[in-house]
Amino acid sequence: MLEQMTVLMQAVEVAAQGAELIGAKAGAAIGAGIVVIGAGLGIGKLAGAAMEGMARQPEAAKDIKGGMLVAAALIEGVSLFGVVVCMIAAIVK
Repeated sequence: MLEQMTVLMQAVEVAAQGAELIGAKAGAAIGAGIVVIGAGLGIGKLAGAAMEGMARQPEAAKDIKGGMLVAAALIEGVSLFGVVVCMIAAIVK
C-alpha cells in the first residue's frame, strides 16, 4: 500500500511539472488519468479482498458482497469527482 501511494505521489509531482511545461489542459488530462488509475487499483484491491473473504467464509458472502458494493460505489463517486475537477481545470484555465 505504501509503495502504491509513493508511486501515485510521484505521478502527481510529474503531472504538476507537466502542467507548468505543456499547459493546464495537458496537466488536467494527466490528472484525470491518475484518478482513473487510482480508482482502478482501489476497486481491484477491494474486489480481490472480498472474493478471498467469500471463499474463506461462504456463509458471510451476502454481507461481504453488500459491503463491497457500497465501498465500490464510494470509490467510483470520488473518482468521478476527481475527473470532473480535472475537466473544470482544463476548461477554466
